[in-house]
Amino acid sequence: MERNICLAHVNAVNKSTLNYVKLFNFFLYGSISILLSFFPLYFQSAGFNKMAIGMLMAGGPFVSIFANPFWGYWSDRLQNIRRILVIMLIGNLIIVQFVFQFDSMVWAFIAMLCFFLFQTPLFSQSNSLILNTIEGTSYKFGSFRLWGSLGWALLAVAVSPLIDWIGIDNLWIVYSAMLFLTILFTIKLPTGKLEGTKKIAKGGYGQALFGNKYFLVFVLLGVLISVPNSMNQTFNSLYIDQLGGSVVLIGWAAFLTAIFEVPVFLLFDRYLKRNIPVMIGCLIVVSLLFVLRWYLMSIAVSPVQIIFIQMLHSISFGGYYYIGTTLTAELIPVELRASGQAVYALTWGGISGIIAGFFGGWLFGTLGPQVMYQVSTGIALFGAVGFSLLWIWIRKDARYQVKAGSERVEL
Repeated sequence: MERNICLAHVNAVNKSTLNYVKLFNFFLYGSISILLSFFPLYFQSAGFNKMAIGMLMAGGPFVSIFANPFWGYWSDRLQNIRRILVIMLIGNLIIVQFVFQFDSMVWAFIAMLCFFLFQTPLFSQSNSLILNTIEGTSYKFGSFRLWGSLGWALLAVAVSPLIDWIGIDNLWIVYSAMLFLTILFTIKLPTGKLEGTKKIAKGGYGQALFGNKYFLVFVLLGVLISVPNSMNQTFNSLYIDQLGGSVVLIGWAAFLTAIFEVPVFLLFDRYLKRNIPVMIGCLIVVSLLFVLRWYLMSIAVSPVQIIFIQMLHSISFGGYYYIGTTLTAELIPVELRASGQAVYALTWGGISGIIAGFFGGWLFGTLGPQVMYQVSTGIALFGAVGFSLLWIWIRKDARYQVKAGSERVEL
């Protein structure tokens, strides 16, 4: 069945289509980078305190718990990821106009909840589109996803002087313009449909998605790794600002965060094998790199130090993101790929984001950023231990040893 899907799909893929997928990811990630890098500063300028900013940003992860499975389900049901992406982008563009109009905490929070309903699943669905588009071809996931990293890095640093010039209050103009460009590139995207996929029997959706015990443990451990990362994403710009850094420096921090993901993705494309025990072993190493990263952040004393520490993001989060996406594609049936990626997205943008927003906001505002990163170091260490135990457990499972060594079409 899988081989038939691959052969039918290869004929539908052409070079022009693949280029549009790359450009779409470039502008999608670039647009979100602009928003997330400067959103906390915007809310601070609007008069919100650190705890309130944490609550506003935590609304997105809370909504994503429902939004990711919801949009993932409809992508799988309709077998048209492009249509779902267009709906989410248009909804995103419309609702964000209201977000920037409210200075009341209540109304701003409600507007953010609506906004995140359309924004948070964008990355997981774009990943599913890439995986489905290249299914059965010689192309690799990283060579497409790296365009997202380029967009995240280049657009954030490119527009930071503009935002500094026009004022943080006009952030909505820059974001809306970039999002409109992103929507234009959806016109010639592939639908993401895989011919020949079997339908899940009625009532079997949950079993097919959550029936793998290793996937469930992987998701739970992913929360431990992602909580510190979400806290850093939410409060990093405020940390730089607190240490005397400028808006332009924040843009450079976003640049260095993402630009070195490009060689990381290319290296994983070349050397990472679709061997489940090996991938989990790689997650142990990545988790330890997170431990090092948060420890260095806890002892940083200048904004320049933070900017250089952010370079570790490429191998820590970049590695976790790539390996986790590939591991999810291995553990979840192909006909539920969009839903599987949506559940995986909850680990680094859903449950972890809620904890990061409230707990991180309290730590940052009450005990200071140094303590927040010390706590992050401990959480990441627990995650590394958990992945070590999972690696020992799964190596004893003969099913995955056989599956991992079998000949399969690589990403």
